[in-house]
Parts: sequence; structure tokens; C-alpha cells
Amino acid sequence: MKKEKDDKAKPSNKQDNAKKVKKEMKKAIRQENERTEKENEKEIEEVKEKIEQKKRRKEKEKKKDENIKWFIEVSIMTFILSMVFSYISTNGVSNLSLIPAILILVAVIAVGIIFDIVGVAVTVANENEFHAKATKKVKGSKDSIKLIRNAPRVANICADVIGDICGVLSGAISALIAVKISGQFGLTFDLQFLLSALVSALTVGGKALGKTVANNNSTKIVHSVGGLLNKFSIKS
Repeated sequence: MKKEKDDKAKPSNKQDNAKKVKKEMKKAIRQENERTEKENEKEIEEVKEKIEQKKRRKEKEKKKDENIKWFIEVSIMTFILSMVFSYISTNGVSNLSLIPAILILVAVIAVGIIFDIVGVAVTVANENEFHAKATKKVKGSKDSIKLIRNAPRVANICADVIGDICGVLSGAISALIAVKISGQFGLTFDLQFLLSALVSALTVGGKALGKTVANNNSTKIVHSVGGLLNKFSIKS
């Protein structure tokens, strides 16, 4: 009787052992799958990170090349424009009488201030305001958006290139006017220092006032410039 009970117990133990082995195998397989998935995810993340690093490196190199190209273009443009305008203005002013020469000097100072205002306005203007206008098909809105998106370059051209050229021209013209005044009125003292100081004061003061105007009316100023560009592009 006891032997029969033992014989019955043995198959039951075997089944239990088989179930345990099967359960452990499933657990081991599940753990192995989880470990494999984690390793795969880690490899995928590493590959993504490498791709992002490569992309950032290419963008950085591209930006560097664009900056170098922009530097060369601006330098050449400034050099050529300075030579052309300096030659035209100095030779033109030297052949003019005193009043027209003074008017040209004032115009050159005003141009430098106006372009400085545009440069500041472009950097502080809000692009979203022009998107709303663009949806309503307001003329000049798209050109205004382009100006804002290229604000660093626009500001560089307006404030630095045009501003510096106007500064050089105003200095040269003021020197010629000083010579004209001294010759016309027979003055013995050097008038050039006084005129140069006056021109500098007008330029700096005008730009300081212009920055306030640009900050308070950036949207109107940029839209006006965008409208002019729009008309120019239509004509061309």
C-alpha cells in the first residue's frame, strides 16, 4: 500500500519539477528579451545621438562658411561703395557753392540716421504681427517678414555699412566746407575741428533719438521699408 502511494507521488513530483523548469525557462527567456530590447534601445539612442552630433557639426560648419562668405561680401561692398560715394561727393561738393554743399552734408547725416533707425527697428520688430497682415494679403508684409528673419544682416548693412560710409562722407564733406568757408570769409583759424565736432554731435544725437523712435515704432518702420521693397520688386 505504501509502495503504491510512493509510485503515485513520483509522477506528481515530476510534473511539478517540469512546471518549475518550464516557468524558469519562460522567465529566463523574458529576461533575455528585456535585456536585448534595452540593449537595442541603447544602440538606437547612440546612433541617434551620433546622427544629431554629425548634423550639428555640419550646421556649425555651414554657419561658419556663411559667416566668412558674408564677411567677404560686406567688406568688398563697403570698400566699393565707400570709394564710389567718396569720389562722387568730394568731387561734386568741391565744385558747388557753400549752401548746396551744406545741404548735401545735412542730407548725408540724415541718411546715416535713417538707416540706423531701420537697422534698430528690424532687430526689435515682432514677426508675428506681420504674419497676421500677410494672411490678410497686406502689401509689404512678406517682405517685412524677410527683413526680420534676416535682421542681423539687415542691421549690419544699415547701421554698419551705410552708417560708416555716411560717417566717412560727412567727415570729408565737412573738411571741404571748412575750406570753402575759410576761403570765402578769410578766416585764419582752423574751422575743420569745429565742423567735425558739430557733425559728430548731430550724428550721435540723431542716432540716439532715432533708436527711441525705432523702438517705439518698429512695426510701422519695418512695414514701410517692406512696402518700398515690395514696390521695387514689382517694378523689376
